[in-house]
Amino acid sequence: MRYDTSIIINGRTIDAGSPAYFIADIAANHDGDLMKAKELIWLAKEAGADAAKFQHFKAENIVSDYGFRELKSALSHQSEWQKSVFDTYKQYECNRDWNEELALTAKEAEIDFMTTPYDYEAIMMLDRYIPAYKIGSGDITWTEFIEEISKQDKPVILATGASSLEDVERAVEAALKYTRQLVLLQCNTNYTGELENFKYINLKVLQSYALKYPQMILGLSDHTAGHATVLGAIALGAKVIEKHFTDDNYRVGPDHKFSMNPTTWREMVDRARELEASLGDGVKKVEDNEKNTVIIQRRCLRLTRDLEIGDVIREDDVEALRPAPEDSIEPHYKNGILGRRLTVQKVKGDALYMQDLVE
Repeated sequence: MRYDTSIIINGRTIDAGSPAYFIADIAANHDGDLMKAKELIWLAKEAGADAAKFQHFKAENIVSDYGFRELKSALSHQSEWQKSVFDTYKQYECNRDWNEELALTAKEAEIDFMTTPYDYEAIMMLDRYIPAYKIGSGDITWTEFIEEISKQDKPVILATGASSLEDVERAVEAALKYTRQLVLLQCNTNYTGELENFKYINLKVLQSYALKYPQMILGLSDHTAGHATVLGAIALGAKVIEKHFTDDNYRVGPDHKFSMNPTTWREMVDRARELEASLGDGVKKVEDNEKNTVIIQRRCLRLTRDLEIGDVIREDDVEALRPAPEDSIEPHYKNGILGRRLTVQKVKGDALYMQDLVE
């Protein structure tokens, strides 16, 4: 196998038996304010996130101002932005002078500091601060960049939104040239927050990935409201969950509207932990908390009349009734005890036990 089936992020093991690792993508929700960025780190920790993630881009290195001004369609959620695409990206850059202070804040809050770098400089500047890299869906065809990130000897989390299987295979191959520590995220990159987006999430892609890449660590990067997609993904084996995070969905900015807030994030994590606990190990058995109900809900064979020592058990001498004390005879054994004789005296209603009978 060319990839690891267990990865470690800042001392935290992520594998088939671990709980899901939650990444709060603060992204541009700092709104260009360092204090807001630091506050969001603390809020993410309090809400149950395992990592607080930013996005390090520079407008001139991620978008073409000319290209977007010439583009007459296909702007999607960007059509609602108050400024041009280039100017919006410029406004919401994560100031690279903040890196050390953000990393120290995350350390103090005891949450992992992470980012999605969008240029080579960001990789080099941030490598000393982060335990893993996230690659955004938009860069899935930029294989040179994927290779460079994969050379850093840290886990790589690859989102696969708006991609074909061919795109995914190409990107995975690029990463696996230089790393065995790869996490593959299913993603849908519509950021409008509309309810109809649920029909496009396609969680069953996780099953396809599991067949294509057996035991690879899988996850979900998601932008829908509520918890349905996250819970479904975890039920299908997702071990890394990424959602956008803000303190206020009504603040002005490109990402606030479709982000989770501290209340909804906490609820999501709590429901996820309940789901994980309920998934179990797949072995069908009488569970520890069911042992009493085995007695009070199951039936055993009980006598319909008083019988003496030596009496022969006939079909109309027994009936199946609750409760079923330990070692009492279960109803499916009835035919096997008919014709046997009692070794003890019994009264009507008594449960039968094998030691009460002889051939």
